[in-house]
Amino acid sequence: MIQLVSVTEANEAVYNLFEAAFPIEERRPWDKQLHLMAIGELRLLHILKDDVFAGFVFYWELPDFCFIDYFAILPAARGGGSGTQVMQLLEQRFSHIVLEVEPPLTEEAVRRIGFYERLGYQTFPQLYHQPPHHAHLPPLELRLMQKGMSSTDAAFQEIKDQLYKNIYSK
Repeated sequence: MIQLVSVTEANEAVYNLFEAAFPIEERRPWDKQLHLMAIGELRLLHILKDDVFAGFVFYWELPDFCFIDYFAILPAARGGGSGTQVMQLLEQRFSHIVLEVEPPLTEEAVRRIGFYERLGYQTFPQLYHQPPHHAHLPPLELRLMQKGMSSTDAAFQEIKDQLYKNIYSK
């Protein structure tokens, strides 16, 4: 059984999975991640599978939607619908969800986008660049996906504006 448990501090298991699951160009520096949690802006859920740590979700509650910043499940805990159960639990908490995904240029990215699409998420066709987390790196081309919201050009622009203002300006 999958459970989501709110926590206020990230432990070593979260850090290790964060480092392993996300390439540096997608990863916010850990000290900044901890600071955003400490001031209550960034939130963390532990994913428990049969009461054992299996992953995490870092998210932001923005004015119009929940933004899933980072979602990772330990390789040993994947399969059997774990990811689907996590997303369903999140959808019970939040009626409007936005997340970023890599463009469909690799097999893994195509698989990840397909996972979200099977759950009813829609990809905005517009180009989107995540501002860099590290000064020496360029902006990162990603795609925005949403569930429970409009998929119009105006909705895309509003989502992008909220992300840039509330997350990437920090």
